[in-house]
Formats: sequence, C-alpha cells, structure tokens
Amino acid sequence: MTAAVESVRTLSLKEVGPAERGTRPDEVVIALSPAFGDPFTKTIVDVPHAEVIRQLLAGIEERGGSARVIKVYRTADLAAIAHFGAKLSGSGIAVGVLSRGTTVLHQRDLARLSNLELFPQAPLLDAEVFRMIGANAAQYAQGQSPKPVPTRNDQMARPRWQAKAALLHLKEFDCIDKDRNAVEVEPVITKVD
Repeated sequence: MTAAVESVRTLSLKEVGPAERGTRPDEVVIALSPAFGDPFTKTIVDVPHAEVIRQLLAGIEERGGSARVIKVYRTADLAAIAHFGAKLSGSGIAVGVLSRGTTVLHQRDLARLSNLELFPQAPLLDAEVFRMIGANAAQYAQGQSPKPVPTRNDQMARPRWQAKAALLHLKEFDCIDKDRNAVEVEPVITKVD
C-alpha cells in the first residue's frame, strides 16, 4: 500500500517596483508585514504563507475584485501596515497581514486604529477564513456592506499561544527596515510534490 504524498506550496515574493497608489476602483491591496514570506513561511499554526496568499487572492477574485500585493518594511504594526495599504489601494480597501497570521480589513478614510474587520486570534485562522476575508475585502471595494466574516472564539487561544506569539512578534520586529520603502510584489506560488 502506497501512502499518499501531499504536495506542498511554497511562496516567493518577486519585487516588481515601488508600492504606488492604484487607480482601479475594484482594487484590494494585500499589505504584508516585513517577515511575511521571508524569513517566515507559515503562520503561528503552520498555515503556509503560500496558502494564505492563495486563499486571499481567490476570495477577492471570486467576488469580482482585483488584487495587488505589497510588502511593508518600515513597521510591523498591523494597523499601520493595513492603513498604509488602504491609502495605496484604488478602492481604498486593504487587507493587512502579519507573518503570524493576524489580519485586518482596513479602509483609507478610517483612522489608523479603526478598521472594517479585525481577526486578532491568528491561531483560529485557517485557509477557509482567509478566503472569506478576501471575499469580504472585494465586496467592500465595490461599495457593498458584506456580513462580517464569522470568527471562532477560543478563550484558551491566548494563554496557549501567547509565548510563541511574543517570540514571533519580536522576530518580526527584527525584520523592520526603517530605511526601506514599501514595494509591490508578485506572489509566486510553486507546488512541490
């Protein structure tokens, strides 16, 4: 009996140029933190970054939106990353994602610490949730008011994952480069058997 071999997807982020303001009214910017994709490749619960991007892009596309991906190097503050992405988005909508998986939907005209939807419990985010986040982002970009993405709540997630989250947070901050401007990137997802 032969065991089934599960293929793995890897992600590389090919730099395209400086992150600039978009013009497409249906555009959603996916703004990534400094450590997303390199040096980290998985969320806090081992969801591969390739799968996170794949699902966000699929959700946006399924709802008729267009997506552009940028990487922000000057901060690892999720609100700042997402708000910066929203300012560059043609629609004013962005999805900010930290390497550990914490995610937020943001809108250009909101205050930096306000948001459309926040997903603070990264250990509870899986591929299905990332796809729904992308779908909602596309709907916001089109001026719709989607139902918020249903989220699970686990009171034990924080104590169970707090130490690992703190270490990942510190490592993420080590990747900040205050002298490096944000760049537009092309996600290259490769399937490895």
